[in-house]
Amino acid sequence: MRRILAATAAVAMGLAVGGGVIPAPAQARTEPGYGATPPAIAWGECASAALESRGAQCGFVTVPLDYSRPGGTTIKLAVSRIKHTSSEADYQGVMLTNPGGPGGSGLTLSVLGEYVPGGVGGDYDWIGFDPRGVGSSEPALTCDPGYAGYNRPYYVPVNAALERAWLTRTASYAQACDRAGGALLDHVKTTDTIADMESIRRALGAEQINFYGFSYGTYLGQVYATLHPGKVRRMVLDGNVDPRRVWYDANLDQDVAFDKNMDVFFAWVAKHDSVYHLGTRARAVRGKYYATLQKLRKAPAGGLIGPDEWNDVFVSAGYNVGGWPEVAQAFAAWVDHGDAAALKELYPAPGDVEAENGYAMYLATQCTDVRWPKRWSTWKRDNWRTYAKAPFMTWNNAWYNAPCRSWGAKPGKPVTVNGRKAPPILLISETKDAATPYSGSLEVRKRFPRAVLLEGVGGTTHSGSLSGIACTDDTVAAYLDTGALPKRVHGNRSDKQCEPVPAPDPAPVPAAARAKAESLNAADDAARPALRDLVTIR
Repeated sequence: MRRILAATAAVAMGLAVGGGVIPAPAQARTEPGYGATPPAIAWGECASAALESRGAQCGFVTVPLDYSRPGGTTIKLAVSRIKHTSSEADYQGVMLTNPGGPGGSGLTLSVLGEYVPGGVGGDYDWIGFDPRGVGSSEPALTCDPGYAGYNRPYYVPVNAALERAWLTRTASYAQACDRAGGALLDHVKTTDTIADMESIRRALGAEQINFYGFSYGTYLGQVYATLHPGKVRRMVLDGNVDPRRVWYDANLDQDVAFDKNMDVFFAWVAKHDSVYHLGTRARAVRGKYYATLQKLRKAPAGGLIGPDEWNDVFVSAGYNVGGWPEVAQAFAAWVDHGDAAALKELYPAPGDVEAENGYAMYLATQCTDVRWPKRWSTWKRDNWRTYAKAPFMTWNNAWYNAPCRSWGAKPGKPVTVNGRKAPPILLISETKDAATPYSGSLEVRKRFPRAVLLEGVGGTTHSGSLSGIACTDDTVAAYLDTGALPKRVHGNRSDKQCEPVPAPDPAPVPAAARAKAESLNAADDAARPALRDLVTIR
């Protein structure tokens, strides 16, 4: 699923708790398959200023590394809590959250309650947590922070040398993770996180949980409700993973969906040609995108942004309409004005440990949840076939996931998702969601006969609930308030239709880029190429 909830990405992460090792309780209740109930959480201060300013508390839950050996090695899960503000009479329990990934840090997602309309969020204790191996949980996996560098080999393996380079590169990353992860890598499947959610529930002393999951978080919700239906009170699942397609096939589905979404983005840029000057038709803008990509193979923007980084910058536009102006600005600044500054901001320097941790744990979970094709001939055949009809992200996505071919840990078998015993839950999806295509939400609706599906009609945003669309957000609030859901209709379709997250207003190209262009235009024709080269390499 690759991306985490944009609304929380800007919130600083971290926690600081005192007290050292948390002692075991004198008498610990046990449950089959989980061992002793974890001790109550020793809540303390949070290192995150954003959490601290909201009165959040932070702590750790100690859990077995291997739940089949509950008395063996333990690890720590970082958790946060923003307590309910309503009266005890209106209190509705704990709300666990997950932002997706896998590998997304969810520690700060306890802030989510403040986005629920009507103050309904105040009826719950909102619980954020970093899944095992992620963020502030201990240990956290990092393999090679410099892996996502600048000007990497061209994603599309148009010759044998490029293919060999990427096969070597991805295999080396898998080996680095194997060395760094050790025993942890055998215990980071979705089912391990489900067991951790149960440990968190028990540490909180809750008989049931409520759950709000985005993207991969919806898969956690599906599996939790399958394995522990009696422990589920309410669930909101936004951007639903198709349980039939985990995970190799899901990536091929994404490739086709992202290609379509980029045409929607290019059409929006063309509509605002008076701002971006990149063409008045989607076809012209798309052509300019691909022409620039090929030019960057020879001369990277700013000496750093090659074709791969260029593609990565644009992928974000396929996830969420909110980022369209930023990407369009960077597009125009480079193509029309030779200014790479905005591109560099959208693809920051490699070496970010937190970002690499997210990628490492994305792979660690997906590579071991299921068995991936080992033969390169299978990947090569499937991705070239997909690329022929959907070139935008196919090879980007293939190499992103290719370390799974040689991953060191043993793969497991996915849980067969079955929601027949689950209570009524709310599913949300936009029609053109590319990260988790809409067909996945229809499939989950089939498997959860008491679920109701809300559709953001025609939208391309992934996991966009609680972003200010009254029709959607009020439905969420009503459900969390009273359990009320729209009526389920007959047929394989959504039960309620709402407006999607709207396309934003355009934003002008930064003044610095325009000033630079004016300077270049004022120069002699003979001097212009040299000046452009200076701008490029600076």
